[in-house]
Amino acid sequence: MTRRLGSAMLPFALVFFSVGVSTALVYPFLALFLDSAVHASPIQITVFLVVGPLASVIVASGLGRLSDRRAIRRALMLLAALGGLVSAGLTAVLRDYWLLLAVNVTGWALAGALFPQTLAYARQVLDRDRPDRAALGMSALRTVFSVAWVIGPSLAAFVLKAGGFTWLYALSAAMYAVAGLLVLARFDKDEARPPVEHEAADGSAVEQPDATGPLEVSWWTLMATAAGFTLLQAPLTLISQVLPIYIGRYLDGDVSDTGVILGVCAFLEIPFMLTLGAITTRISVRTVVLAGSCCGVAYFAVASAATAVWQLVAAQILNALFISAVAGVGISYMQNMLPRHPGRATALFTNSFPIGAMLAGPLFGLAQHFGYRTAWPIATGVCAVGLVLLWTTRPTHTTRPLATQPG
Repeated sequence: MTRRLGSAMLPFALVFFSVGVSTALVYPFLALFLDSAVHASPIQITVFLVVGPLASVIVASGLGRLSDRRAIRRALMLLAALGGLVSAGLTAVLRDYWLLLAVNVTGWALAGALFPQTLAYARQVLDRDRPDRAALGMSALRTVFSVAWVIGPSLAAFVLKAGGFTWLYALSAAMYAVAGLLVLARFDKDEARPPVEHEAADGSAVEQPDATGPLEVSWWTLMATAAGFTLLQAPLTLISQVLPIYIGRYLDGDVSDTGVILGVCAFLEIPFMLTLGAITTRISVRTVVLAGSCCGVAYFAVASAATAVWQLVAAQILNALFISAVAGVGISYMQNMLPRHPGRATALFTNSFPIGAMLAGPLFGLAQHFGYRTAWPIATGVCAVGLVLLWTTRPTHTTRPLATQPG
């Protein structure tokens, strides 16, 4: 069974790696591209960076609902891969701001749906074959994405030196083409839906609600949980923007120290995500997510008092645990709340990052006004509010270990 499940997860891992490399190639250098290659004004760059994530959220949410109602998830994945291929290809040659903005809110927004749709499809396979290993499988797939981000930025720096942004976006387009071919060749046309009935913890048969029926939790619980994850992830974008400036002005460090810190964190995330995923077979997903969120509050608080670069490097243990719990196990947390609506659940979770990134904008403005060191206390407070929201919102489907939960 384990070998069969591993074979079934391999295509998902390959798609995740392709998408991860593609996004890691272009995302860190997007502002630089707009500034140096497109010659966009600061206001134009701000608009571009805001409306893109907003369009992605709208598209991902709509496709998430559609994929839960109709067995077309594979077709939507192909459409999203095609959107990424066309968008990256056009960006490789276009240098007109308004044309690029149009591509940003259409093709790139569509491409953003590939990540949640792949996660939702993978969750259906896990629910069908090994529901007790669902969180471990989700964490393993998220780990592949982290590995891609370890490789992507360094590869992007090399490609930029060799051929500039034209080569960079051409390579991104090629990775989306690989993802689309994988979906076409390795994914079944029929949706891998779990059985209509599952066995409850007491051994009795319980009928699962249909995907077109009402949600399994209240609207308030769902929105409060999504808001909690958004507030947990907003500080990550805020600090990533502040970090190079903070290190140079307050810790007498160099820009290269930023790369070291981010690299250490990404490296630690890989074993941490796998470990936390395995732990969820023994303790509840909720406990893991809350404990990881506490690590996030602790990290931002410790970093706010740092006086040397090495202290930030050491604190990456807390940061990696935080990211691994929220970004890795958090996917399963939201999916467990809506077991018959994996598309909507996954879109809600993945949308928390771009919404958090938009929220980080005004927070960055506050840090600019009051001093960049204040970014860390701000991040601590925002993360703490997110933790409180998750702590006070207790969805039924995430209170037990996955091994005892219905498939």
